[in-house]
Amino acid sequence: MYMLEHEMASSRMNELRAEAMAASRARRLYVARRAARRAERAVRRAARASASVY
Repeated sequence: MYMLEHEMASSRMNELRAEAMAASRARRLYVARRAARRAERAVRRAARASASVY
């Protein structure tokens, strides 16, 4: 009986670990996209500022 319980607990731990890794990847992707959008806006702002100076 103990082996069955151990096997089930181990399987559940693996499932939870996989879910956590997927969530972590999704979060990193979201943060990276947000940073890329912010950088694009900064580039456009700098281009406008530069154009207004000259």
